[in-house]
Amino acid sequence: MQDPQGSQVQGRTSWRRFAALMLPATAVAGAIVFGMANGAIAASFAVSGQTFKVSASRLEGEGFKQYGGIVTERQSGAEHPVAVSGIDRAKLYDLCQSVKVPNLPVVLTINAGGGGDPATATNLLLDITQLEGDATFTNIDIGVDASEVGGEPGSFAQRSDSVVITDLKQVAWSTSAGTFNLKGLKLTVKAGADAKECFVTK
Repeated sequence: MQDPQGSQVQGRTSWRRFAALMLPATAVAGAIVFGMANGAIAASFAVSGQTFKVSASRLEGEGFKQYGGIVTERQSGAEHPVAVSGIDRAKLYDLCQSVKVPNLPVVLTINAGGGGDPATATNLLLDITQLEGDATFTNIDIGVDASEVGGEPGSFAQRSDSVVITDLKQVAWSTSAGTFNLKGLKLTVKAGADAKECFVTK
């Protein structure tokens, strides 16, 4: 690439292209946070073509259920198998959510629930493809019919009165909630060497 004087230019970032991609992503992220906080997003919707990462130092949940499901991309119609995890009431400490902009070294990150004051959610529903952490379930039933917890009749499910997961790391296609109270919300967009996700996928 050359500048107007004909000199070779090295390593220039296409900020116009960056802005074209990031402004919609930022608007969508803000709309999702606002919609979840007001209970406006339903549990079933067509997903985007990319996953995002969520981490927390500790998750405390009441009324846990999990069963298999499918999410569908709006643009391509591609279907992806997921583990649908539902929690009636949840507390998330040191919450981090990150999404990487395709084909650019840019990451949008949302942080909340720090300083011992957790983010809280009701009727939390997550479509996940990967989950890591140390979990403790109370009064767990494994192998119940999924129709009893909101899934398809005849398919496998599990449920428990409560769950605690420490050092939570998950990759998800979508999250929805009746209410989502994000204490100390902070949204950042970083590029280059500073563009780090919530955690590195193994």
